[in-house]
Amino acid sequence: MLAIETLKRALEGRDNRALSEFYADDATLIVMSKDSPPRSPRTISGRTAISAYYDEVCRRDMKHELVAGVADDSHLAFTEACAYPDGTRVFCSAMAELLEGKIKRQTNVQVWDA
Repeated sequence: MLAIETLKRALEGRDNRALSEFYADDATLIVMSKDSPPRSPRTISGRTAISAYYDEVCRRDMKHELVAGVADDSHLAFTEACAYPDGTRVFCSAMAELLEGKIKRQTNVQVWDA
């Protein structure tokens, strides 16, 4: 089971390497946001591509806070609040399916300040 405290440290520490290790080699990350609406979400396939995504996110000058999270042997759900220095805020709700302790499929829904 994926430990919420470990996820919290990785997210809040902007630790791309640690975040990437949560995913299975053939994982899928689906991101819905203002730029990727439900009809055409951004789909990122494979741990290497997911790692590149988190590398870009972790390089941004922004603060991440894991607001809440729950996990069992087959699922992980968490919410994350982010803030840029200019005051722009982003909120993310994530739901993931786990297989053998790794994220197999995750869907993130992000809401940005207008």
